[in-house]
Amino acid sequence: MLVNQLANETTAFRVLTEDQCELIYRAALEILARTGVAVHHDEGLELLEAAGAEISDDSRARIPASAIERALALTPSTIRIVGRDPQQVCLLEKDRIYFGTGSDCPFIYDRDTGERRGWRHTDIRDAARVADALDGIGFHMSLGLVQDVPAMTYDRHQFLAMLEGTSKPIVQTAVDREGLADQYEMACVIRGSAEAFELAPLLTLYAEPSSPLSHTETAVGKLLFAAEKRIPCIYTPGSMAGATAPITGAGALACGLAETLSGIVMAQQKAPGAPIIGGGVISIMDMRDLILSYGAPELHLQMAAFSDVTKWLDLPIFSIAGCSDSKVLDQQAAIESALSLLFAALSGATLIHDVGYLESGLVGSYEMLTLSDEVIGMVKQILRGIRVDEETLALDAILEAGPGGQHLASEHTLKHFRSFWEPTTMVRHGFERWKAEGSRTMGERVRDRVSEILQKHEPLPIPEEQMAELKDIVAAADAHYSGAGPSSG
Repeated sequence: MLVNQLANETTAFRVLTEDQCELIYRAALEILARTGVAVHHDEGLELLEAAGAEISDDSRARIPASAIERALALTPSTIRIVGRDPQQVCLLEKDRIYFGTGSDCPFIYDRDTGERRGWRHTDIRDAARVADALDGIGFHMSLGLVQDVPAMTYDRHQFLAMLEGTSKPIVQTAVDREGLADQYEMACVIRGSAEAFELAPLLTLYAEPSSPLSHTETAVGKLLFAAEKRIPCIYTPGSMAGATAPITGAGALACGLAETLSGIVMAQQKAPGAPIIGGGVISIMDMRDLILSYGAPELHLQMAAFSDVTKWLDLPIFSIAGCSDSKVLDQQAAIESALSLLFAALSGATLIHDVGYLESGLVGSYEMLTLSDEVIGMVKQILRGIRVDEETLALDAILEAGPGGQHLASEHTLKHFRSFWEPTTMVRHGFERWKAEGSRTMGERVRDRVSEILQKHEPLPIPEEQMAELKDIVAAADAHYSGAGPSSG
């Protein structure tokens, strides 16, 4: 959905002025030039040095502003990602928004027993099926961390389950460079060739620098492989204001931006034009409970501000919404989900992830995802704004009805009534009907909706010959890490 467009009468929202965006950007440039970043990857350091950075013996790279500006000039402002279904496209550009799940939650509530347990391969596939069926979800991350497969190859198994469950664009994590290489090979199997993948990327990588101001060997290895293969890469900080970033919002934004910008320099030095997405998760550390809060109002404010900065830089942004610190699907979860989804959408963030998170990102919930999808429908309706022109002012209809008249049977109403948003799990009918239908709560209706999806929804199937190739890649990786064969990465 395209938002913040005056010509389309959409609602508009921003936190920072252009001058404030520039101040944060210039602060990030000063951070990179004066203290720099620690880079624990030999090639990454070589690339930064070639870009003009000063490299010290402690793997510190101090990067001049000129290197940042050259890299930004090479970074695409529009990135296209495509699902197995070629009609499922996310066009990542300024003020075009898409909602999606998050990744790698360690726990799920068992739908039969209510037990809080680890994720299984079938859970990952079912999460993808739920996301595939929900109209408000534009892209999919795993939601859970699969735990009934070998630990060193979990990412290949997870990617396979996601491919089976959804035909929407996929954002995925990777254990390391080799894990990403295997997933890239799997994506090329689906597309048919590396050239076809580059034209319609099926896989988008999510990787992170380590706040504050550090890049691990593993993260840089994945970043550079993604750049080389033209895999769109979300390279974003996950900062806690007051812990791994300054406690003030402006300071946290400047520090997080510096981390992303230094990654962009490495990627563009490796492969000019590499598709990189900025943004991240810039929240606070709750000083009483020592957690990164997913429901904090400061998170939503800071991420909306980060959207302003990245749009000012003409970069797509990875943002966050549809998540909660609540342990279960309750009133707190609904409040935190609704507010976060509204503000992320109003900010014009590009990829808005973590829809479906509970317990500060420890629990992935089909029900939270489905409840949030209902909120997304409401949010998109609000963002459409109010069109004011000759047709919508409806003067002819008003004059025809006159004082005491009615508009229910008018041609104007017939023409426009379908523009109203209609709920799926919320109820608007009267008390007696609600009581006759079992007096079911919102949580119970959401659970029913999930059950219906899991019973009836069938995603676009993968051809048998492609599925066999995908399984062979995963099996080869399993064999390598068990000592039984060569690496496929």
